[in-house]
Amino acid sequence: MALYVDIEKKCGDFCLKVKFEAEREVFAILGASGCGKSLTLKCIAGIERPDKGVIRLDGRVLFDAEKHINLPTRKRRVGYLFQDYALFPNMTVLQNVMCGTGDKEEAEKLVERFCLTGKEHLYPAQLSGGQKQRVAIARMLGAKPDLIMLDEPFSALDNHLKTRLEREIMETLDSFGKTALFVSHDRNEVYRLTDRIAVMEEGRIVELQPKKELFQNPRTLSGTLLTGCKNITRLERSLPGEFWAGDWGIRLRIPDTGQSPSYAGFRAHYFQVTDRMEDANVFDCEVLRVIEDTFSVIVLFRQRGYEAAGEFGVLTYELPKEKWEQIKDVGFYLKIPAGQLILMEK
Repeated sequence: MALYVDIEKKCGDFCLKVKFEAEREVFAILGASGCGKSLTLKCIAGIERPDKGVIRLDGRVLFDAEKHINLPTRKRRVGYLFQDYALFPNMTVLQNVMCGTGDKEEAEKLVERFCLTGKEHLYPAQLSGGQKQRVAIARMLGAKPDLIMLDEPFSALDNHLKTRLEREIMETLDSFGKTALFVSHDRNEVYRLTDRIAVMEEGRIVELQPKKELFQNPRTLSGTLLTGCKNITRLERSLPGEFWAGDWGIRLRIPDTGQSPSYAGFRAHYFQVTDRMEDANVFDCEVLRVIEDTFSVIVLFRQRGYEAAGEFGVLTYELPKEKWEQIKDVGFYLKIPAGQLILMEK
């Protein structure tokens, strides 16, 4: 076991209570803004002190409330890449990196590794966003940490730069070979960069799965929404294997798995176009809006004549542009294959 975290911390009305283990892997915490992701990292780094609990890294106790152990940040051997990179503004690139290595020759090697040659004597204010990030990564790795943590590292970057720097981060994580924690609210980032994902909601981890399993079969409403499912409905059982989807205005036939789901979800690109209406699992589509994306079309629709109150009443269908051209001028029905429904108990 590389990292073990079991902590509680209260901040005003907000209470963080998290428990997880991360082996030698890239472990993600996925959650909406303000759910406690960054606070968790700060507790692990020693910037914030939990009220209760234990933090261990490779068998070393970093924090233990009962035993009154609280190692200072400098002794934890934890590398932390902040959202704003936290470079020292009055130091050059080389000096910033030397704060991690403590050695000029080693710092120069890292400057070369991260393609910063020629920028050694510039200050942070003279660097681009991507250059600042590379300096921060070089400084972090220069300290030879046992754990690295990345806090929303792409949040302030444009798409072009984000794509390039994401590849650099990926290479860094691959070569690091130890535990890394990655925090984000972007489902695509965590899918591309990590191995296991913990879903956080209001200071709690509500779901933890390998990334592929989480995206294929999230178990909670939070996990379903955060992994990008756009179509959600509350369920009411009407008959064995049959439910009323109150937000969608249709009946759903669902294979009996012994569950008593409260919600169902369906991903926007899984709909099947059909030419006839059926008594369950099919929408007679009333198109509300068509949004043209770069390579696809997003159709917002509802069951014809059914107006549901609440945030889930409008559904989303995403399809290639050429397919939309084939069906846009005729009435069409959309079918939900029961086996592709996401069922949630909470």
